[in-house]
Amino acid sequence: MSTASAGRRGPDVRSDLWVELELRSSGGVELAIKSKVDFMYGEANRKLVLDTLKTLGVEHARVAIEDTGALPFVITARLEAAVHRSSFIVHRSSLLPPPGPSFARPSARDRSRRSRLYLPGNEPRFMLNARIHKPDAVILDLEDSVPHEDKDAALLVVRNALYALDFGDCERMVRINPLPAGLDEIDALVPAGVNVILIPKCESAEQARAVDARISSALSSFVNRHTSFDVFLMPIVETCEGMFKAREIAGASPRIVALTYGLEDYILDLGGVKTPAGLESLWARSQVVNAAKAAGVQAIDTVFADVEDMDALRASCRAAKELGYEGKGCIHPRQVEVVNEEFTPSPAEIEKAQEIVLAFREAQAQGRNVVSVGSRMIDPPVVQRARRIIAIAVSLGRLSVDWNESSVTLSAAEGLGGKNEDSSASPQNDKRAGA
Repeated sequence: MSTASAGRRGPDVRSDLWVELELRSSGGVELAIKSKVDFMYGEANRKLVLDTLKTLGVEHARVAIEDTGALPFVITARLEAAVHRSSFIVHRSSLLPPPGPSFARPSARDRSRRSRLYLPGNEPRFMLNARIHKPDAVILDLEDSVPHEDKDAALLVVRNALYALDFGDCERMVRINPLPAGLDEIDALVPAGVNVILIPKCESAEQARAVDARISSALSSFVNRHTSFDVFLMPIVETCEGMFKAREIAGASPRIVALTYGLEDYILDLGGVKTPAGLESLWARSQVVNAAKAAGVQAIDTVFADVEDMDALRASCRAAKELGYEGKGCIHPRQVEVVNEEFTPSPAEIEKAQEIVLAFREAQAQGRNVVSVGSRMIDPPVVQRARRIIAIAVSLGRLSVDWNESSVTLSAAEGLGGKNEDSSASPQNDKRAGA
């Protein structure tokens, strides 16, 4: 006989399940379920448990369960983890949950990634309503937020969540574990419909290419059913070695859509001290943003550790934006709104960009390549930046797609409209949305 357990239990646990599985040589399956929602879902959950065990090939076992309101995708993930931990050899495919509304919804290379919200991969309760906070992306994390002994079970929860949950318009990201361990996780994540895989502690172009190759292998059968689906990459540079290789990493694979960095691990490797002024990381932040821009991918700033200080978060966002970053990581839902606001062009910025583009267009019609707007001389680089602001505003629904048919005095507020559905005006139709 072999006994194993998986999941979480305790007075503070919600929307999860703890299961203890004892394999037996005979006697069928004996169930003992203690559930907070037994009066509503008891019979359905018992059937799901039995069906899952049957699918996994388990015919004889004692199963004890403590349920704190786990959804079906969690129940099947926790059962499967316990079966694997019991050293039972599974010869059949696992029982996956029915696909949810956002399963395998394709993403776009240059879509907005202002905010990305980290969610621990072993905490399903945080995943259930993540979309209501309106981050541009959710990151189901398998790395730092998951204890080493729980990483196998977290992978199953994340895989099932990608299948079953409705993440709405959020891009679905997963941070795998550092290579080589993270490579094996890709085989479970790609068929589950992940949009972007984050590569932590990336130190070389070879590592990024190894992940790319593993994705291609996993996609080989998956694309037969989802021909428009692809998986993108976002390397995370977190060491001194990685910083020096940032440009090579950013251009290592056509799947790479963004580059970011991890400040805590970098400062640890550097042997420096983290300060409010941030001088110890200025070179690294500049290195990453320059590497990203040179490779033609998005530069995304790291997370801000203080979840209470919104003023400091806002200042950090503005400093990152001034350096050229296009978004920032979030470790708490309350940070999302501030990050989205700071990386969204303001009405004043949009109006000024319109004024610049229209004035430059008129100057070119008169054979001139420089024009003044107010007291400022406007040349092509300034116009390119203005066009980038406009492209972002259009893609976020902050500006009507037909804004250029209006007069130069049209205000940004008057140009507000619903989210643009015309893909010809979206940033992904132009490498850096600046042409």
